[in-house]
Amino acid sequence: MNHTPRSRTWFRLAALYFALGVVLGVAMGASGDHSLFAVHAHINLLGWVSMALFGVIATLHPGMSEGRAAAAQFWTYNLGVPLMLGALTLRLKGFAAFEPLIGVASILIGLSVLLFAWLVFSRIGVAAGYLSRAPGESSLS
Repeated sequence: MNHTPRSRTWFRLAALYFALGVVLGVAMGASGDHSLFAVHAHINLLGWVSMALFGVIATLHPGMSEGRAAAAQFWTYNLGVPLMLGALTLRLKGFAAFEPLIGVASILIGLSVLLFAWLVFSRIGVAAGYLSRAPGESSLS
């Protein structure tokens, strides 16, 4: 299986977030302080799981990681996630002033996810014939 440079980067980032999520989980368990459980969940879902899936999809469909739209999706997501995690950590530790930053980060992540969905439908679905067939129509016809 050939990995694109971007799919390799997605996998590497996923591994870093996985390690960070595990370290935070162990630290919370050892200390008995679970006040950052929401950060732990976001690290695992937005970092480990989503980035690993982005890497798998980019590996299976290399066109997903090419061009300006793919670069915009990558950078918007990778700016939004650490911004959200940092702001959420500070908010949960009592710094209410960081709440608007969580909103900004959420918007960045949301836009990136919408762009990812657009990339899936524009570069995988129709190009591969998945969405161009009527329900029940065979791919052999």
